[in-house]
Amino acid sequence: MHRALCIAAAGLVYAMPRVAGAQAQLPPFVEMRVPKAPTVGTGNGTSFLVHELHVTNLQPAPLTLAKLEAVSGEGDGRVLLTLADSALVRALSRPGVSPPPPFDERARIGGGLRAVVFFWVPLDRPAPASLRHRLTVTRGTGDSVQSAVLTGAATTVTRDIAVIGPPLRGEGWLAANGPDPNTGHRRAIVPVDGTPAIAQRFAIDYVKMNESGRRFIGDSLRNESYFAEGVDALAVADGIVVVVKDSIPENIPGPASRAVPITLETVGGNFVIIDIGQGRYAFYAHLKPGSLRVRPGDRVRKGQVIGLVGNSGNSTEPHLHFHLADGTSPLGSEGMPYVHETFQLLGRCARVFSECARKPPEIRRREMPMGNMVVAFPD
Repeated sequence: MHRALCIAAAGLVYAMPRVAGAQAQLPPFVEMRVPKAPTVGTGNGTSFLVHELHVTNLQPAPLTLAKLEAVSGEGDGRVLLTLADSALVRALSRPGVSPPPPFDERARIGGGLRAVVFFWVPLDRPAPASLRHRLTVTRGTGDSVQSAVLTGAATTVTRDIAVIGPPLRGEGWLAANGPDPNTGHRRAIVPVDGTPAIAQRFAIDYVKMNESGRRFIGDSLRNESYFAEGVDALAVADGIVVVVKDSIPENIPGPASRAVPITLETVGGNFVIIDIGQGRYAFYAHLKPGSLRVRPGDRVRKGQVIGLVGNSGNSTEPHLHFHLADGTSPLGSEGMPYVHETFQLLGRCARVFSECARKPPEIRRREMPMGNMVVAFPD
């Protein structure tokens, strides 16, 4: 008898929103989920938390995201970041909605639909041990608009971060598509084996430039004309090689030229993945075919040459794609931040490949190169 009562009560909870008078007494049916706990990262002289919040509307009626706050989970109520109005709209995407909603309607979430909010939280003091998300939503129209505030579960903040060596040697390396709130890598959600992930959350496409900002001399359709072609790619730490792929031919440089169809198997071109310990894997993509100097099971030392930079896979010109992740799937794992022991900041580009300005070298320690920095690594 007691069991029957429990089942009946559960049924009432889900039935009540259909009754207009009772619906106002219940909070909106909304899922708030953080798929990858934020880790403290450091770059450009500041620290930050980078993570995503998936917001799913589990009720039939649409609702609108009005404000979203990242709040310390330590009980002091400290607000770390507030997103509202246009700042909130710019921070979110609407996966699966095609065509994408107009800018001023992007925060309106229909029944059964989802928004992904991309957080980049600057820290002006030590990070809290955990954080929560406080979401303000509105429902209805005109005089019947109702507002509700929902607080999500606490999410642990991770402080343990890898300190690694350089993936390359020498100067003039542009951190194209590097860590930045709005880069394509940052927002590249890819579902693999039924689970969406952002393996490239902190990825960098390293392109080699001379002091004039040129990336090649001579014929732009020849890989050999590019300064990055054939440069040594280096192990960033001691580790064990776990996955390699070779034999994918190089592309002719250009935005649309691909030597093979791009699939989950070929997107990284020729690549190497190294297990560097503590659940971290270093991924090197687009290497030159036939240049790999390691195979699965090999133990490598930090600074060891593992292959040569090339232009294979989903690549427009010779460069090294590098990132750290928590698994061995090139796109089906979660990207992790890291810091280099040291590098030199030589300048910045306002945009990829354009408006680049050099400055006197500045030594950076225990930081990650940020988007469009031009850097030098120790030889």
